[in-house]
Amino acid sequence: MQVDVLNIKGEKTGRNVELPDSVFGIEPNDHVIYLSVKQYLAAQRQGTHKTKGRSEVQGSTRKLHRQKGTGGSRKGNIRNPLYKGGGVINGPHPHKYNFKLNRRVKDLAKMSALSYKAKDGKIVVVEDFNLEAPKTKEFAGIINALQGDARRSLFIVREENDNLYLSSRNIQSTKMTILNDINTYDISNASVLIFTESAAKLFTEQPAEEETAEA
Repeated sequence: MQVDVLNIKGEKTGRNVELPDSVFGIEPNDHVIYLSVKQYLAAQRQGTHKTKGRSEVQGSTRKLHRQKGTGGSRKGNIRNPLYKGGGVINGPHPHKYNFKLNRRVKDLAKMSALSYKAKDGKIVVVEDFNLEAPKTKEFAGIINALQGDARRSLFIVREENDNLYLSSRNIQSTKMTILNDINTYDISNASVLIFTESAAKLFTEQPAEEETAEA
């Protein structure tokens, strides 16, 4: 799959980048995307919710009245869950929500999400650029020129760049990340993916680097 390289004004530069079909052209698997997104969202939950049971609330342990002969129902102490301020029946307690997924499942989920974006034509490649200082307004203008009418964009760079990060963090509709940190949720949540040229070329460079390492 070939994608044209644009400049920061959204104009074609005459160059293009080849994105491998083994990543951007597979048959998407919806179920693994669901599992990966579910795992990501579950990991965001703190799981610190807590309610007090009958044995934990404050209150006297004295029996409110005798068991029989009052004409009313049987009652224990004031900590009874049926009374205001009493304990909670089967309330939530702290626990973890995260669960494990195999690496192959998560990789397949990311490739499936990337293939959906490629199929819909929602992948943009921009030439590498840098800002001399953090400028949110300047960065926002570049993103608007690249993403068009898209509501949310994921800006993907090859390596960390402090000026670009500081320029992007106050833009609610744009999230910046490095290529090694992308996840299925961010890919699926974005309307368009914007790769820098060096980040996009990394997909074709990896096999060559691996062969060199093995040799």
